[in-house]
Amino acid sequence: MKKVYVAMSADIIHQGHLNIIAEARKLGGITVGVLTDEAIASYKRVPYMAFEQRKVIVENIKGVDEVIPQTTLDYVPNLRQLRPDYVVHGDDWRTGVQKETRQRVIDALSEWGGELVEPAYTPGISSTVLNAAIREVGYTSEVRRQRLRRLLSVKPLIRLLEVHNGLTGLIVENVQEDSGGVVQEFDGMWVSSLTDSTAKGKPDTEYVDLTSRLSTIHEILDVTNKPLILDGDSGGIVEHFVLTVRTLERIGVSAIIIEDKFGPKRNSLLDDAEQEQEEIDAFAYKISRGKKAQVSDDFMIIARIESYNVGADTADAIQRARAYIEAGADGLMIHSKARDAAQILEFCAAYADFDDKVPLVVVPTTFSQVKEEQLADAGVRAVIYANHLLRSAYPAMTETAQSILRHGRALEAEQLCMPIKDILSLIPRQE
Repeated sequence: MKKVYVAMSADIIHQGHLNIIAEARKLGGITVGVLTDEAIASYKRVPYMAFEQRKVIVENIKGVDEVIPQTTLDYVPNLRQLRPDYVVHGDDWRTGVQKETRQRVIDALSEWGGELVEPAYTPGISSTVLNAAIREVGYTSEVRRQRLRRLLSVKPLIRLLEVHNGLTGLIVENVQEDSGGVVQEFDGMWVSSLTDSTAKGKPDTEYVDLTSRLSTIHEILDVTNKPLILDGDSGGIVEHFVLTVRTLERIGVSAIIIEDKFGPKRNSLLDDAEQEQEEIDAFAYKISRGKKAQVSDDFMIIARIESYNVGADTADAIQRARAYIEAGADGLMIHSKARDAAQILEFCAAYADFDDKVPLVVVPTTFSQVKEEQLADAGVRAVIYANHLLRSAYPAMTETAQSILRHGRALEAEQLCMPIKDILSLIPRQE
């Protein structure tokens, strides 16, 4: 029997997939290369289902003889291993971003006389519409909570953006940038204590309590599906932190980040911020108690190291990193208010020698000139843009208010505003 190769992500099986398999079956025995999570995440969102789940589904489709992983977008490694007589793919890739991939398939097949077969693309199938339908249904708290760990397991670097209400959550949920055929988007959301407090008109001193912050979180979770990390300040006293962990885990938050400081809070970015760093053993104990309080393995406790911000050196930060990992921390945030990334990169270089590593998180607020690629090369796994939506919204709103006062009418301010019809259609009505 002739050998036929078909590659697919198989995250949402639809009629088009079944038509391709039916056409391939006419030519011979079918091997399906299911793209791994890493391969899919390299050009668009992480798939809804993990690779093993998708593999099982495809194995049970009538006509499929074998399923193997395809670890890259490039077909060639699998093709050279299998040397199929045919590759079957819809004709939609003759133009656009997949054109080059198609040509590589043709070139590889020519090495042994194989043939590319391209059935007509099935009309009426829109992955965009299908994805939107899934997002509208939403995730359970359990599925959402798991997604941060999945992202960290399949992407070399993830990016998160600050949110402080449901509207900003929708921005992070939906905004995309097409960069040469690769869709860039934010992987998750960060609920900052600074912006959450500021949006409420309160100082960032832990005055806004957990009950109020949970109200903000619920607003965001109600209209989004992406994972959410909470800025937990110091985490409070140990007994309260245990309860906080259980509450956040239950409602579907993916992680909390707590900083190793104690006493009345002063924001780390203030020039005159004077705050003491918590004793290593005491902070490690808080981490361990939080981990023991968890019901599942999905929720993450990430330890924020403030050594640089209190005047300590890299040796202190590294000592704390080892202790916090040993206590059970699922990740580390190394923080710095320096105007360049030198301290962060120095820590990363020392951290690279650790035998036992957890994901490293960075917040490049004061050293915003550093590129994500540079941080990823240094070993950083997650970048949080911690306050940018609120910081950008405030000057825009102030300018609009001043324009109305200046002109005694709203006409001149209209150019600064969304059309009212867009506001009305921004949030779909529930029929």
